[in-house]
Amino acid sequence: MPAIPDKLRSPRNRSLRLTDADRARLRSRLSAHNAAIGTMQGNCLDLIQHLPSAFVDLLILDPPYNLTKDFDGLKFAKRAVEDYTAWLDHLLIALKPLLKPTASLYICGDWLSSTSIFTVAARHFIVRNRITWEREKGRGAKANWKNASEDIWFCTVSNHYTFNIETVKLRRQVKAPYRTQDGTPKDWEKTGSGNFRDTHPSNCWTDITIPFWSMAENTDHPTQKSEKLIAKLILASSNVDDLVFDPFVGSGTSSVVAKKLGRSYLGIDVNEEYCLLTERRLELADSDPTIQGFTDGVFWERNTLAMQKRDPDKEETPE
Repeated sequence: MPAIPDKLRSPRNRSLRLTDADRARLRSRLSAHNAAIGTMQGNCLDLIQHLPSAFVDLLILDPPYNLTKDFDGLKFAKRAVEDYTAWLDHLLIALKPLLKPTASLYICGDWLSSTSIFTVAARHFIVRNRITWEREKGRGAKANWKNASEDIWFCTVSNHYTFNIETVKLRRQVKAPYRTQDGTPKDWEKTGSGNFRDTHPSNCWTDITIPFWSMAENTDHPTQKSEKLIAKLILASSNVDDLVFDPFVGSGTSSVVAKKLGRSYLGIDVNEEYCLLTERRLELADSDPTIQGFTDGVFWERNTLAMQKRDPDKEETPE
């Protein structure tokens, strides 16, 4: 596949770009088959035939949505819902033998492809929930509602699976602190950086920022997921040293986050440029293991980290 062309960028643009030297250095790292960890280039339906059975702890599946999209020259055309459902069914049948009996999987989609996802996932797995996350980017529509959300379907192979609830609580700012009769904070904590409460995660996420040009994790991939989004899935549904597999790894977010969180990883993509971007990001993760929005083991509600600088003694009262 041709390399993504350079664009005119502002001086503050931090989007990751590959140099010719990067490509030459990283190309040898791509595996064609029998990889146990790393990045494989090729069609996932062909390559998974060479992979061992029951070796995946967590499958993150982010296939092309049922939209016409150009992935750096590789085009996916929108098709009838029935045809997309059949394509997805074929894909899950091929992937299922790779999963351990205790494995979990997350399947990404938009409002239209989610119809097919539930139909197919329910045939092969236990569907446990649908996460809807706010996707604040995108253009408005003139004759329809603007699409501002996407879905992630949470499934498991069996009733025995990993779910680490304590690792994915969301730290929210407490705007109207409530105290007991003796003055003790109730269900919140007063700290030197403000008043916050750690809340159980719901299936509606409004704290995700889509990667954009001023973020170091951003690339030119047209449908890149944020590291924070994927980190929630990996922390909740895998343990340290577990294997995270993404057969449509794109720019590598699943592999990069898995590495940062101490998991093993395997990613596949048909596009060489995206595979090389994945390997470059994996390199950079050695020197920068941070995940934006995830600090000291805590997920912060969007735009609340700055609140740490406020005077914690000035509590807000209910409106």
